[in-house]
Amino acid sequence: MRCKAGVHMVAVVQNGITEATPSGGSAAWARAFAVLYNPFLWVAEWAGLRARRKELLSRARGCTVEIGVGTGLNLPHYPDGVSELVLVEPDVAMRSRLEKPLRRSGKRARLIDASAERLPFADGSVDTIVSTFVLCTVDAPDLALREVARVLRPDGQLLFIEHVRSDSPTLAYWQDRLARPWRRFAQGCRCNRATAELIVACGLELDDVREASWHAMPPIVRPLIAGRARNGSSDG
Repeated sequence: MRCKAGVHMVAVVQNGITEATPSGGSAAWARAFAVLYNPFLWVAEWAGLRARRKELLSRARGCTVEIGVGTGLNLPHYPDGVSELVLVEPDVAMRSRLEKPLRRSGKRARLIDASAERLPFADGSVDTIVSTFVLCTVDAPDLALREVARVLRPDGQLLFIEHVRSDSPTLAYWQDRLARPWRRFAQGCRCNRATAELIVACGLELDDVREASWHAMPPIVRPLIAGRARNGSSDG
């Protein structure tokens, strides 16, 4: 069954070829951050995060929507069981970096200009939503998660990897102290957000969640959670 999307589609990808059209201007640092994002994460990807992405995305199925696709680091890992792939990215600077990853991946996908807080999909129309390092950045994570719950089918799933507030009082203290400068540097990222608690509070049920460490990254963003949350309306 096809994902039922509304307007704001900025590119259609056929056989890995895209012609994304910028929908507005962006600040100089937003452009620079998009360029530097992959090099900044390169060591961390090869220190274990790439394998973690692959393991997580092996669970994706059916109509799959990735929110905050960024520069497309998840694209190589989507399995054949995904019947339709829709990529949601509101940042024009990030969207401009997607052409090469899409071509290399060979995936067929739709790229949509939309925010996680306002997903242009019908109620109960999506099988899988993917969020990797997105819920730390959105301005209203409660709205984003309620949108996830709204568009997921009753047996739908949210697959996620997110850095979170530390359980260590010492590290949590430094996360709080450095939250403001880190947010300016990392384009809105909140290093001290308690994302697992937010997921539950917004009507999703955590399932098979694992704690991990984001190796080769600054300590304030090393605590990770990865796993799956199910739609709270599911009977299964």
